[in-house]
Amino acid sequence: MKRNILRVLTIVLFLVLGGSVVLAHVPYFEHKDFTEENPFMVRKSIEQSIAVYSFLAFDSGDVDVYQFTIENRARIFVETIVPVCEFYEDFLPSFAIVGPGLPLPDGFYILPFDIPDEYGAIVISNFEDEGERPTFYEFFGNKNYYQGPTFDEFVEMPGTYYIYVWDPENIGGDYVLIIGDEEIWELNDIVRGFIYTPQIREGKELHTDECGN
Repeated sequence: MKRNILRVLTIVLFLVLGGSVVLAHVPYFEHKDFTEENPFMVRKSIEQSIAVYSFLAFDSGDVDVYQFTIENRARIFVETIVPVCEFYEDFLPSFAIVGPGLPLPDGFYILPFDIPDEYGAIVISNFEDEGERPTFYEFFGNKNYYQGPTFDEFVEMPGTYYIYVWDPENIGGDYVLIIGDEEIWELNDIVRGFIYTPQIREGKELHTDECGN
């Protein structure tokens, strides 16, 4: 019975979104600030593709924290993207993967967080190149986004890992953190898609009126 319901919901969502569910990430919203005390928890497979629509508070030095655990060697894919609009053209969030067995970053980086003992960190900086930032259209959210930096590597050591996201310039703004790249949709993911996709397409996840659709 549950399997039949899942099939029906998948077909309906596919038709409603014009087929975009096949290319989509499972959506999540940052309803409360993701901190070290209250991080976003990746509760399913780290390979499942999810999109967390998040926000770094303006002019505040805000840092968002995400947490996941692996039991075996795993491929970790992480990417940050930012909505395209003039208001965010200088907003360039960086991120770091922090976990056991990773190397310590060199002294070039000034990190807005402490690295736990016996942990290391891989810092993925978001530097602005000369010329216009590359963009792409994302049908699921009905928006153009600035392409951001990515991390796509295998990590070997089991344990708890963290993703820290911050803006070195303390500008702040809306961004999307993509985790995983395998399209895995379970029943509750499809329901989540029904709830959040219309809001995303209407721009209700944004914290400024300067980036309206």
